[in-house]
Amino acid sequence: MANTPGAKKAVRKIARRTEVNKARRSRVRTYLRKFEEAVASGDAGAAKTAFVEAQSELMRAVTKGVVHKNTGSRKVSRLAAQLKKMAAA
Repeated sequence: MANTPGAKKAVRKIARRTEVNKARRSRVRTYLRKFEEAVASGDAGAAKTAFVEAQSELMRAVTKGVVHKNTGSRKVSRLAAQLKKMAAA
């Protein structure tokens, strides 16, 4: 367990930050799920709007440091590929 006052404060700070990051990660997952559902339903318009929202939320998570830049880019790229494949079909 933390002994020094500074270490105790760091533990409190990390706990607060973890809660914030958990909420952000949850938001990202929600938007990704909404996109997956839109693609599964076959509605191109809904999928397009869901893609834009998911992309923006992913990139926001990247700027906040919740997700690594390359991870965010990879996920957006895969979503775009799914959307393109759906539009072509």
